[in-house]
Amino acid sequence: MEKEILLKLERIEQNTLLAAKQVLTFDDVAILTGLSKSTLYKLTSQGKIPHYKPSGKMVYFDRKELEKWLRQNRNTTTNPINK
Repeated sequence: MEKEILLKLERIEQNTLLAAKQVLTFDDVAILTGLSKSTLYKLTSQGKIPHYKPSGKMVYFDRKELEKWLRQNRNTTTNPINK
């Protein structure tokens, strides 16, 4: 029981830190999107997801660009959303 609580607290801390970041690491994006690391590797190597490689090794993502990328190809619904 105590281990479960500690794990939940660790996840809460990780998600809180992630929510505050504007520049994301590869691991951050995997957590945020739910995509596997192998899928992310494929997307970055094919240039299908916006990313940065300032030193040629580490891959970074801009949160706003990533969110825009995630929202592309919107499908409309049959029922309009009332705001």
